[in-house]
Amino acid sequence: MPLSRPLVRAEGVRIRHEGGERFTPDGASLEVRAGEVVLLLGPSGCGKSTFTLALNGLVPHAVPAELEGTVSIGGRPTTELTVAEASATVSMVFQDPDAQIVTGTVLDEVCFGPENLRVPVGEVLARAELALRQVGLWERRQENPDVLSGGGRQRLAIACALALRSPVIVLDEPTANLDPVGIDEVYAVLEVLVRQGGHALVLVEHDLDAAIGLVDRIVVLDHRGRPAFDGPAADVLQRHAEDLLALGVWLPTAVIAGLRLRRAGHRVDELPLTPEALTEVLDGLGGREAPGAHTDTDTDTDSARNQRLPAPPRSGEASSSPESRDRTGAAGDRAESPSASGAKGAATASAPATTGAHGAAVRVRGLRVARGGSEILHGIDLEIARGSFVAIVGTNGAGKTTLLQAMAGVVTPPRASVDLLGIDPARADVRTLARTVGFVFQNPEHQFVRHTVADELAHGLELQRAAPDEVRERVDRMLARFGLEEHRDVHPFLLSGGQKRRLSVGTALIAGAPLLALDEPTFGQDRQRSAELLDLLSDLNRAGTTVVVVTHDLQLVADHASHLVVLSDGAVSAHGTVDEVLASGAVEAAGLRRPALVRAVRAAADARWHPVTRLTRLEEVAGAFARQAEGERLARPAEGERLARPDAAGGLPGSDVSDSGVMP
Repeated sequence: MPLSRPLVRAEGVRIRHEGGERFTPDGASLEVRAGEVVLLLGPSGCGKSTFTLALNGLVPHAVPAELEGTVSIGGRPTTELTVAEASATVSMVFQDPDAQIVTGTVLDEVCFGPENLRVPVGEVLARAELALRQVGLWERRQENPDVLSGGGRQRLAIACALALRSPVIVLDEPTANLDPVGIDEVYAVLEVLVRQGGHALVLVEHDLDAAIGLVDRIVVLDHRGRPAFDGPAADVLQRHAEDLLALGVWLPTAVIAGLRLRRAGHRVDELPLTPEALTEVLDGLGGREAPGAHTDTDTDTDSARNQRLPAPPRSGEASSSPESRDRTGAAGDRAESPSASGAKGAATASAPATTGAHGAAVRVRGLRVARGGSEILHGIDLEIARGSFVAIVGTNGAGKTTLLQAMAGVVTPPRASVDLLGIDPARADVRTLARTVGFVFQNPEHQFVRHTVADELAHGLELQRAAPDEVRERVDRMLARFGLEEHRDVHPFLLSGGQKRRLSVGTALIAGAPLLALDEPTFGQDRQRSAELLDLLSDLNRAGTTVVVVTHDLQLVADHASHLVVLSDGAVSAHGTVDEVLASGAVEAAGLRRPALVRAVRAAADARWHPVTRLTRLEEVAGAFARQAEGERLARPAEGERLARPDAAGGLPGSDVSDSGVMP
């Protein structure tokens, strides 16, 4: 069957922004046909977002830049079309939803685009209602977009694109600020558009666990924005997974786990692309140790974590394994779990999140915060120990960002409701707060105040009246650490999304504050940059810095955090060590999902390898199989014995501890 004519064709596209030294992308090509979903992958800074702006003529008509190569829509070059004409075929959802929201109500925002295309009034309203219902915002249609959560504004931006009814929708990180339920809802809508409406989608996306089931083709750009790979999604991932890792791009969790098993000597003929496929691979391996496999073949696993995996701690019992000590404390100080300090169950909402010998870095008592006449936080009680690495999770609108901002004094909390290393943020001046806590906003642009990257980094040090030589030295080190040396004199707003995020994190780290509070720190980052950032945060944490992050990435939580706080409707519904909370069912009860790796290994049925079913961290995958041989010698089940899969309550096969963390 002959291929349909491309709706959009880009050939040899090279773009250089005003004042830029090089082209990014540098020769990118792309074809998009009706009903096709194309995923655009590439490391941060390679020009993915810039490339998407050229697909409907924003480059060069609205964004001043030098454009080489050709981009055509329906056979007509975009240079011959106005942006309005191009938008009738190609609509955009930007990486930053705030960059496209211009009206005072949710409904007006969705109506704005069709109105500008002179769509009849009755049809405008019908389109707006359908689009808002599809993204779950119809009941909030009269609200100001400013009161929506970050994820809510992202869904609003998607609704605006849906209302245009363009046959091609370009989405730049469309789910970056959404919780798992919101992600599922968005992809359900997109799937209907593609399968039933014939729409074509171009995605720039890092959450491939969610996207991979929808994607038909993957186009990969290298570090300079040059074409690297282009082909069917499964083929690109199966044939080039190692190359993609080397490029530093995101891969599905299942693919990374499969690669680690293959590197360790296990026979994995076809890399799994989904958690379900990974479960089948694990069941197929059946706990057998690979011939000649050793834990040191997994190059990403350090020696401290090559110990045998412990059983999950019982209620009222804190694990004392090397693994537990590494995850629950900093600089050799292990923080106790809530259950160890007398709370009932492994993950509770009535005890401090962490306690430790060195006391609390943050103490919150009865915190209430209201905006626009509505209370967002309802009497929060929480303690975060010095030297802990705490993640705060919850659905969109649960109050995560508000809580983080109140704890750090970005939003002034009621007096005496927050103690920040002995400081009341409600009374402290800006200089004192900046010396005590480094803060990273969810949206990087919200914290930029200077005109060059170097000056932005220097700003916090200058507030502390650091010596000029020290300022220059620290700025140079931070520029090198985050790969921003060649951008030192560039305006922060001209950086790519990933570069803006690295700059925002650098401004928080540069002053050496004892507490770091980061709102979605990996947003807009490729896998390599995210790993570098999280390794840096982990190093600082081990040296004694307290780290608090808000994130939707539960695999990030499992891989790096020591403790987990779950928010639901403005209240703490659970907190404790990461393992305790993941096992308690509190994550699912809050409308979230456990990490993809946890879902895969907990669904596996083979009775011979219980240590594997307790995995939460990607770096432990291969090592767990190598340790399994020892476990089998210690307690080998009867020949042929198999256990049932976990029941609906989430109990672990063969364990005397249920997923609620309470003895049955």
